[in-house]
Amino acid sequence: VQLVESGGGLVQPGGSLRLTCAASGLIDDSYSIGWFRQAPGKEREGLAYINTRDGSTYYERAVKGRFTISNDNEKNAVYLQMNSLKPEDTAVYYCAADEADLHAALAMGFDYWGHGTQVTVAL
Repeated sequence: VQLVESGGGLVQPGGSLRLTCAASGLIDDSYSIGWFRQAPGKEREGLAYINTRDGSTYYERAVKGRFTISNDNEKNAVYLQMNSLKPEDTAVYYCAADEADLHAALAMGFDYWGHGTQVTVAL
């Protein structure tokens, strides 16, 4: 299983970015994908999650209303649209996948991880 994140970069406060997670090697056509981030000196935190079969989503409070997770099954891709970015959103952003449903993946953890993409929000 391989997950590759892209789309990070430098953006001004208030700006937007769209991150992409390209997934390959997942056998099942239904899996859970989550977006996480880790800022320097801080623990990794979950942001948003999606089940690729039924499209169900879940957002953590810190990003609800600003970030949107979506998927394109034909491209085996999951996106994170980030709007109204703040300096505190600066972090390395990771996507993770699991072949369990969302409830199980959130409870037990995600099995597969990408290497991350840097997002920097600054003037």
